[in-house]
Amino acid sequence: MYDTIVRMAQPFSLRYMLVDGQGNFGSIDGDSAAAMRYTEIRLAKIAHELMADLEKETVDFVDNYDGTEKIPDVMPTKIPNLLVNGSSGIAVGMATNIPPHNLTEVINGCLAYIDNEDISIEGLMEHIPGPDFPTAAIINGRRGIEEAYRTGRGKVYIRARAEVEADAKTGRETIIVHEIPYQVNKARLIEKIAELVKDKRVEGISALRDESDKDGMRIVIEVKRDAVGEVVLNNLYSQTQLQVSFGINMVALHHGQPKIMNLKDIISAFVRHRREVVTRRTIFELRKARDRAHILEALAIALANIDPIIEMIRRAPTPAEAKAALISRPWDLGNVAAMLERAGDDAARPEWLEPEFGVRDGQYYLTEQQAQAILDLRLQKLTGLEHEKLLDEYKELLEQIAELLHILGSADRLMEVIREEMGVNSRAVRR
Repeated sequence: MYDTIVRMAQPFSLRYMLVDGQGNFGSIDGDSAAAMRYTEIRLAKIAHELMADLEKETVDFVDNYDGTEKIPDVMPTKIPNLLVNGSSGIAVGMATNIPPHNLTEVINGCLAYIDNEDISIEGLMEHIPGPDFPTAAIINGRRGIEEAYRTGRGKVYIRARAEVEADAKTGRETIIVHEIPYQVNKARLIEKIAELVKDKRVEGISALRDESDKDGMRIVIEVKRDAVGEVVLNNLYSQTQLQVSFGINMVALHHGQPKIMNLKDIISAFVRHRREVVTRRTIFELRKARDRAHILEALAIALANIDPIIEMIRRAPTPAEAKAALISRPWDLGNVAAMLERAGDDAARPEWLEPEFGVRDGQYYLTEQQAQAILDLRLQKLTGLEHEKLLDEYKELLEQIAELLHILGSADRLMEVIREEMGVNSRAVRR
């Protein structure tokens, strides 16, 4: 578990770190992280987007490995993390190796798919031109990328970003490496170069040192006077991990089954997931809004009938009998009639409410929940200002309910919400 957390806090392992770590979490040189007791972590901003709305019944919960707890079957993520941070792993008879990508590019690709579900792989690649590794470097060629995005499998070659600098006075050349390929150990890379120089398998190098610091990576390779820097660099590309291959194998669990998926398949699955999450969240919020409106109606009825209600409560020997008395008789609507008329068509009526409760024959019949809310009413709620606040809250709830019903009743509006949230979250994470 700790090793997993450490990886999520390493900027050279994940394109977008899911954990904000305090302490020593290892280095690109292969140094181990400090023991767990010496480190602290908190969720990074992007991790909150992965778990957003988890409490709103947006996903199913299943038993954990020993049945002692419930865990989400899948995260209700607002970000396609499978593409953004990639994934790698080996199982029995199969393996996966999905490269990381730029968040903005992936979101733009998702938005393009929402606008046109018949978009081609080539059309998606206009928005997602290729992987974006956390250590940067250069991807050579596009054939491997196109094959991987089209079929789910391919190979790309990643080359270190290096430049040959010449001294204006002496004319001697120096190779400066600023970025190395993904998953390459910098210390071992330097050791390998030194070994090749010692064995004379690479010639033309007079000095080698690591000048990397907190400002960035800098590997300095000094070239001999009689050597050509570009030739030496090409030899290093061919004999060291300054150039490596990355095999893309986009295998993912789709509806519980492992499947090789191309770029469009993954984006399509994510958009369908978002559609389900937003729908379930909307249903949850609609239920909560109706339940709250149900209580506000009771409080408004209490204010409209305040004198008889106070008298009834005073006469009741126990709270239970007071509640029973409130439920036993109908109540005048008073100025609540206009409030209820504004709701119209029972839009604010909870689905679980039986027909005999609520407005009937011009009067209002309270439920147990409403009666309890009246008994819990604080005296300060009887002021005129609090009455106005109650009416304002009810009005806002009606507007919210109308919008939620619109989302559930219109596929176009549902996709608009998904589009808006994708754009907002992409900007939030970038900040």
